[in-house]
Amino acid sequence: MEILIQIFVTGLTLGSMYALAAVGLSLIYGTLGMFNMAHGMFMTLGAYAVFSLASVFGVPLILGVLAAMVAGAVIGMLTHLLIVRFMLNSPDFETNILVATAGLGILLEDLILKIYGGYPYPQPVKIEGTFSVGEVNVTYQALVILLIAIVCIGSVAWLLLKTRFGRAIRATAMNRDAARLMGVRTNTVYLQVMALAGALAGVAGLMISTLATLSPQMGGDPLLKAFVICVVAGLGNVWGAGICAIGLALIESAIGFYFGVRFGFPTMLMLVIIVLIWRPLGLFGKEKVVRL
Repeated sequence: MEILIQIFVTGLTLGSMYALAAVGLSLIYGTLGMFNMAHGMFMTLGAYAVFSLASVFGVPLILGVLAAMVAGAVIGMLTHLLIVRFMLNSPDFETNILVATAGLGILLEDLILKIYGGYPYPQPVKIEGTFSVGEVNVTYQALVILLIAIVCIGSVAWLLLKTRFGRAIRATAMNRDAARLMGVRTNTVYLQVMALAGALAGVAGLMISTLATLSPQMGGDPLLKAFVICVVAGLGNVWGAGICAIGLALIESAIGFYFGVRFGFPTMLMLVIIVLIWRPLGLFGKEKVVRL
């Protein structure tokens, strides 16, 4: 029982961070039809923004989360205003934006390396201490990560399902031209989606840095895992990404406990291959019907 509790706690903690990253990535793909290669750097910038703020002012965790959201949202909006909007109507948008955002990610990583150096820093904004669940010690930080993820993803769900803003996003994702004919300002929607996804990425980066350390390369591994999760769920399926994040994290935690940490991610990749053979569109993906 203690082993199962440990696997469950570790899986939920990892899954919460993966979900924050994957939901934002899936939201961008579902709305704009682009894979954002700079999404990992959005996470890194959110973590470093909080680190800088905490080093000067010593902010508490709640203000740190808000700062990470603001930093992520700002870089998301700047990415859209300076890069994405000029490429949206290009013939090979999917390929071109992939290369452009990859270049942006390299540029941002180099800037962080120049400003902060390559030395790993501990994240000062976190909660120390543990509590017991049976014979298992659980950190308060793990509980905080889970609660923050629930609040953030729950807020996104409410926005998408219950607000006019969410209806505009869903309409644009379904059919951009039809949404425009119905009066939806799709360019504004794209900007808002990039800001929302960036805010989620910033929070994910902060949460990841509280368990590990800050480094310019810290967003690379979460980006890859978020992409794996999105593929398994079905590219563009926001709800599926959240569910698959928890499920894959629990599997990774179990594999890591019984066979070693180094086998966790390869197992996730094997699952991707199996899922794509069985369901090429992902577990929650649906084939689009195009009327001519």
